[in-house]
Amino acid sequence: FLDSGYKYQYDKFNDVYRYVPLNGDIAGLAVRSDELRDAWFSPAGYNRGSIKNLVKLAFNPKKAERDGLYQSDINPVVTFPGQGTILFGDKTLLGKPSAFDRINVRRLFIVLEKAIATASKFSLFEFNDGFTRSQFKNLVEPFLRDIQGRRGIVDFRVVCDETNNTGEVIDRNEFVGDIYVKPSRSINFIQLNFVAVRSGVEFSEVVGQF
Repeated sequence: FLDSGYKYQYDKFNDVYRYVPLNGDIAGLAVRSDELRDAWFSPAGYNRGSIKNLVKLAFNPKKAERDGLYQSDINPVVTFPGQGTILFGDKTLLGKPSAFDRINVRRLFIVLEKAIATASKFSLFEFNDGFTRSQFKNLVEPFLRDIQGRRGIVDFRVVCDETNNTGEVIDRNEFVGDIYVKPSRSINFIQLNFVAVRSGVEFSEVVGQF
């Protein structure tokens, strides 16, 4: 995760003003997002991306500069008049189109991977049979439903049966659980279409035609 630079702030310990990197502020936004919402909510934007305690930015990018930075996977930090200083991007440095090219999805999977890995430890040294596989699913599926109810997941499926725990897998003393997740995506661009409609025309006649 890469941001666009430095901020100018007061150093109370040395009684001077100095430029400092924004890395600490970005980490703080992630922590604040966790406290206010959940890890899978983007820390960027007007609702959760406001950066405090600064005099000015070393570089305050204009619209064209922001677009160029974002195309290079650099998340701009921008001061908007009357609206404060905002983290205005949530891309990772993955470098290819993927769900994981956004920080909220990457952080969602960190939560999922840690929690489910912890739950799966209780299957160690049990029998790889229908009972253990059902027990695993009964641990994982309620957890994923809870995340879904908190808007982190659109849909999911847990596969843990004879299709992925074949005889060969069992004979190797292994256990396989496949967790398929459709993550919620953050909005990065908004398109608004305004259409003037004649007085005698029903809306049902024109909706979807533009």
